[in-house]
Amino acid sequence: MPDLRFSVEKAEAVRHAASPMLNFALNICDDSGETIQAIVLRCQIRIEPARRDYRPQEQERLGDLFGEPSRWGQTLRPMLWTHASVVTPPFEGSVTVDLPVPCTYDFNVAAAKYFHALENGEVPLRLLFSGTVFQHGPDGNLQICQIPWEKETTFRLPVEVWKRMMEIYYPNCQWLSLRRDIFDQLQGFKSRNGLPTLEAAIEKLVAEAGEEAPR
Repeated sequence: MPDLRFSVEKAEAVRHAASPMLNFALNICDDSGETIQAIVLRCQIRIEPARRDYRPQEQERLGDLFGEPSRWGQTLRPMLWTHASVVTPPFEGSVTVDLPVPCTYDFNVAAAKYFHALENGEVPLRLLFSGTVFQHGPDGNLQICQIPWEKETTFRLPVEVWKRMMEIYYPNCQWLSLRRDIFDQLQGFKSRNGLPTLEAAIEKLVAEAGEEAPR
């Protein structure tokens, strides 16, 4: 069985996907000297929030996820971000492939809340790998072996890369999820007041509550 090593060289936004996506440039090394025909690779990506510092404003925004900063010694636990997969071409020695990583701006998802709370710096990630390796054995027959889950690597994703990606797909926009009955009430308020959009309805409600809407 080949002894594979993984590392992420960089990450960048995919500009023309159907939904927000990053490409991780994933390098795979094998020192066996044999040709690997293909790897069907699966990857679990986790955020490790305890591996970075946070500014006061970031701490405030992360309250929904981790509670008061005084409790972060107990609550700052690794969280699942997403899963990704890729099939490599044949290679010998090493290969670098694009690992497509789907992203979401749904604030019901903990990872989206976490990314949004950060102003700058890096997001500490841990990537766990599994999958199937296909290669020819000494007798010429195709051999199949499994990659165990202990194969992993770390990567520090620049926050700016994530923000730039979301600005490409949702320029100057944020997602808001509402219960259906609340949405119906908001829609009715919009219609009764002759407002053109739901955004205008929210602005009017905020103004009536005596709050100033941020610009």
